[in-house]
Amino acid sequence: MIITRWLRIIHRDLGFLMVGISLVYGISGIYLNHLHGSNDPAFRTEEKMLTLPAAMTVGELEVDWSARTDVPKLKKIMPVDNAHYRLMLDGGIGVYSVADGRLDYEVYHKRFIVYWLNRLHYNKVKGWLSIADIFACSLIFLALSGIFIVRGKRGIVGSGKWWLMAGLAVPVIYVIINIL
Repeated sequence: MIITRWLRIIHRDLGFLMVGISLVYGISGIYLNHLHGSNDPAFRTEEKMLTLPAAMTVGELEVDWSARTDVPKLKKIMPVDNAHYRLMLDGGIGVYSVADGRLDYEVYHKRFIVYWLNRLHYNKVKGWLSIADIFACSLIFLALSGIFIVRGKRGIVGSGKWWLMAGLAVPVIYVIINIL
């Protein structure tokens, strides 16, 4: 049949064409599905601690921090309460304890590949939305054309119909279970 022949050709070639984009969404999807707490998988967190003089004022803390060369640039200091200041850093955040002078801070380092995979996944890269729409339409075509490509007892008229119904049932059952 000529329609089946063309479905096979387009399904095959489009499938190969979409491998790279499938990897972007698959790999970044796994990272995003397994977020631990609020940690963004696109960044590595480095925790550090400094011991400064106790009872420093905001001004003294700014001067002390600015004199250091081994710390991120200070953007802003905000009082949290009478005993703590929050330091907004370039690429991080910290908390200074007025009582004992302890300053705990975190610096975030970008994981280049994961960062860009996630940006593409969330359509945060200019111009990617069109590619994402083409990819989504391609997935729909691949799913529907795949139904008609396999013939015989393994195709849609044979055991394939049961696999199709099971695949459609999974999201439906999941939604019903989570509604109740």
